[in-house]
Amino acid sequence: MRIASRSPARTSGLYIATLLFVVFSALPFYVMLITSFKTQGDIFSPAVNPFWFSAPPTLANIKLLFFQTQFVQWLINTVWVGLAVVVITLALAVPAAYGLARIAGGWGETLGIGIFLSYLVPPTLLFIPFSKVIAFLGLQNSLWALIVAYPTFTVPFCTWLLMGFFKGIPRDIEEQAMIDGHDRFSAFIHVVLPLALPGLMTVVVFAFTLSTSEFIYALAFVTHTADKTISIAVPTELIRGDVYHWGPLLAGALIASIPIAVLYTFFIDQLVAGLTSVARN
Repeated sequence: MRIASRSPARTSGLYIATLLFVVFSALPFYVMLITSFKTQGDIFSPAVNPFWFSAPPTLANIKLLFFQTQFVQWLINTVWVGLAVVVITLALAVPAAYGLARIAGGWGETLGIGIFLSYLVPPTLLFIPFSKVIAFLGLQNSLWALIVAYPTFTVPFCTWLLMGFFKGIPRDIEEQAMIDGHDRFSAFIHVVLPLALPGLMTVVVFAFTLSTSEFIYALAFVTHTADKTISIAVPTELIRGDVYHWGPLLAGALIASIPIAVLYTFFIDQLVAGLTSVARN
């Protein structure tokens, strides 16, 4: 009887906690949304309600963003860098993780931990030596500078992530495939990779979101307006001196966050499966 009497209270507490979490998580997006359509006077007046409109909504901020800046080009640059980094990360991390998990033996685990530790080095310590490397390669003020730099922190983490996932796939499956006539590479392509799809999707989501939101390297390596990505272009091009164009700023941030939100929405199951598989292993 005591357990039954507690059940409604616990359920109500869970719902209340969930509601508070949803409100806390959605509030920044709500503020960005309404600020994108507010007039300048409505934004800066301290006498108005900051969470609603006191003046009629306007499209002036959206027009300024799309017609008076290179926002569309920044979006294209961001997508191009993100996709290129994803391809490079998969091409390097997948075979490295498989080799360390299946072929390297006992020292593979130690090496995998060492690779992961390199991911923990903060970018603020690395962008100065990286600047010399980028200058030596002649990639200054180029998106290729970011494409070269970003895999240095996506590949270590994704290699460690996929190692745990490959360890969760039974060796018997590969051995059975090789008995049936596949060599190791063929068994890896036709048997292991389909089973590792949640882990691969986790890598895709992680590498894409991290490379499209990175700030330090983008600020250090790219200064030409037309070559900037969203993460650096919006704050540097829409903040001019001490003038903050809050309407276009938040409109740009909101528009740039929509593809990431869609990506997580469609692949959240694979992402959770990949991360929980690593935790188990």
